[in-house]
Amino acid sequence: MTGFGKGTSCSATKKISVEIKSLNSKQLDLTVRLPYYFREHEMELRQSVGRRAERGKIDLSAGMENLAGAECTPSARLDIGIMQAYSRQVAEAAEALGTEMPADLVALLMRFPDTIRTDSTDTAGDDDSAALAEAASKALEAMMDHRRQEGRELEKFFAARIEVIRGLLDSIAPYEAERVPRIRARLEENIARIPALEFDKGRMEQELIFYIEKLDVNEEKQRLRKHLDYFLETMNAPAAGQGKKLGFIAQEMGREINTLGSKSNHAEMQAIVVRMKDALEQIKEQVLNVM
Repeated sequence: MTGFGKGTSCSATKKISVEIKSLNSKQLDLTVRLPYYFREHEMELRQSVGRRAERGKIDLSAGMENLAGAECTPSARLDIGIMQAYSRQVAEAAEALGTEMPADLVALLMRFPDTIRTDSTDTAGDDDSAALAEAASKALEAMMDHRRQEGRELEKFFAARIEVIRGLLDSIAPYEAERVPRIRARLEENIARIPALEFDKGRMEQELIFYIEKLDVNEEKQRLRKHLDYFLETMNAPAAGQGKKLGFIAQEMGREINTLGSKSNHAEMQAIVVRMKDALEQIKEQVLNVM
């Protein structure tokens, strides 16, 4: 979801520059900063950017400058009447206090309220509005190109981590084959250490089978493999906006890996599970950056 784009366009009298920055966010969080001259176009820009960007914390800012040689009316002007009124008051104060008039009188007067007025009635004409729309479109397209580049890199990253988890899952098989006989032998050995213990061997066999079945991880392995395949299918799907779905799939992968670790009861298998968790955590960190 991160990206940056910049676009410029010119009307007959002005050069318009637009910059758009995007960061990760679960929803669309759009901030638009425009010169007052373009205030009427804020909602239009919000709608066009929102339709393309969909998600992300997005900051759009626009600036304009008058072109050289263009006949442009300044957006701010000095109110001479107000300045004359302030000047008379300064002169009266200087006379009353017995001091001279300040040498930088004009600079002093410009610091007083209302000496500089902004003509708030100025609004952008069709030519300037078209230049703003063009600059915004260029910036937005540049940002989306940046996002697409990042998306291609993330696709490679996810595919590599999925294959790491798949390889680690396959490496469990040798340890799993020796695990059940080892657990059964340890239980029988512990029972044999108890002196003069009378028990129903048939019932004991049933309890051993029940206990060992609780440690079986075949279902977890099958579900995890399906989640791995589903993650890749979703990532490669032509539909847009799959980021949240990939996040949900990653959560389900985590559930199966955690259950696999709790059932393993085997040091080597638990070490493999830790490595699987590490690869999955890398996926979870980066899936937040997917649309």
